[in-house]
Amino acid sequence: MPAFSDIAAKLAEQAIELPSWAFGNSGTRFKVFGTPGTPRTPQEKIADAAQVNRYTALSPTVAIHYPWDKVDGWAALGAFANDHGVALGTVNSNTFQDDDYKFGSLTHSDPRIRQKAIDHHFECIDVMDATGSRDLKIWLADGTNYPGQGDIRARQDRLADSLAKIYARIGETQRLVLEYKFFEPAFYHTDIPDWGTSYTQVAALGERALVCLDTGHHAPGTNIEFIVMQLLRLGKLGSFDFNSRFYADDDLIVGAADPFQLFRILFEVVRGGGYGADSGVAFMLDQCHNVEDKIPGQIRSVLNVQEMTARALLVDLDALRVAQDSGDVLGANGILMDAFYTDVRQDLARWRESRGLAADPMAAYAASGYQQKIAADRVGGVQAGWGA
Repeated sequence: MPAFSDIAAKLAEQAIELPSWAFGNSGTRFKVFGTPGTPRTPQEKIADAAQVNRYTALSPTVAIHYPWDKVDGWAALGAFANDHGVALGTVNSNTFQDDDYKFGSLTHSDPRIRQKAIDHHFECIDVMDATGSRDLKIWLADGTNYPGQGDIRARQDRLADSLAKIYARIGETQRLVLEYKFFEPAFYHTDIPDWGTSYTQVAALGERALVCLDTGHHAPGTNIEFIVMQLLRLGKLGSFDFNSRFYADDDLIVGAADPFQLFRILFEVVRGGGYGADSGVAFMLDQCHNVEDKIPGQIRSVLNVQEMTARALLVDLDALRVAQDSGDVLGANGILMDAFYTDVRQDLARWRESRGLAADPMAAYAASGYQQKIAADRVGGVQAGWGA
């Protein structure tokens, strides 16, 4: 197995984008909880996200949600982010909170509503042009609740037509990334329920149309790392939305429910060439911190990804290949498990210190007083949330 020193340079390449909305209030279908110090503006969200990068050096960009993060001057927001040591990243569209989209957006049977949804994405592309963002990420709530409610084939045709119009608008250095979700808020069928549907749609668009894999958007028992492998093999894995789930789309801290699954996913990413600055695969969190403080929740999340990435990089690929090719079932499994069970936490702490970071980012943030400061300073106004 490689030594930790052998993988340190690869670890330095890691970047995990943070979602602006993770710093706002969130909750369940039953209650959204407010907390002292919650951001009230996009600027305050970015300032909080910058704290995560300050203590981890893992999160140099912040994804924005449009129109949740809408501002009058995008250049000024970008400059604000740069002043705080981060940059604006992925632009996420929103076609799920308008009454017109009750029965669909890009798949709606009414041409007027479809065009409204398309125009919304054109606005998102304008934001990308202003901020220098590379990726437009699309997740749709479109679907039906009852058999017979809609023509599910016609909806796919309309989706293809809508996506083609959006794709034609993106720039030569920009990408369209299409997310899928097994169910919710539609329950009988969703228009993009799985990686195969997303792949089919983006493959018809072109090489700059890719699939986003959200780790919480699958049926129970799904072998997610197999999907990772397949999309990498096909050259169509554009990005991850990392989170964790026990039952459905729980959006919990990544690795909380199943650290071994996170390790297996990251092993396939590393083995398949999806890791590193030149891979084209973007890592991002998509989480809701319902009961825990948001900034520490994001710090813990990126550290969990870093730790499992380190373990994945420690897999002895040459020995594994020999064991696999010789039919050594337990030997091959043992090589993988040896890496998974390797405790890299002290190695990572020393490595952080060698880069001028605190050995324990969670403790360093807690001692900084930032949480108490924003709780005292951010009094009044409307706290940011889901925009519902």
